[in-house]
Amino acid sequence: MSQASPPLYEGPLELSSARSQFNLLALNEADFTRDGPRADAEYRDLGLEKASGGRIGAKHIRAVKPFEQETGWHWHDMSGHFVYVLKGWISFRFEGVQGTVTAQAGTCLSQPAGVPHNVVARSDDLELIEINLPAQFGTFDLTAPAAQANKAVQP
Repeated sequence: MSQASPPLYEGPLELSSARSQFNLLALNEADFTRDGPRADAEYRDLGLEKASGGRIGAKHIRAVKPFEQETGWHWHDMSGHFVYVLKGWISFRFEGVQGTVTAQAGTCLSQPAGVPHNVVARSDDLELIEINLPAQFGTFDLTAPAAQANKAVQP
């Protein structure tokens, strides 16, 4: 196959000289931990942080307890945030989006990085893959989304 423009990356490369690592991670129930931000879910690291040198993070997340309350408004300090629902459903509110956004099994959501959001509901059988750029990021709680907070202070 011929390309009209030159490649964007140096290659082809031998595996030993590649900038990323080769990684194959099979499903192992023992890999799920409660080491994550929500007590009602368990998390399995998919190895993309190590494989990408920290540029990409991915977790397999699944519900282990019923959803009892909204997460509250928060935002993530990252440049990319994606959710692919494997099983069940999850509902969000996003600043700047009217109403509730529900992602069901088979749905891929490109969640705008840095935008305030709130998880408002989910099914008890929820399973999803969450991908973020970079792998390590901060999460910051808000009392209300910025637009609502700004409206509250205006006369």
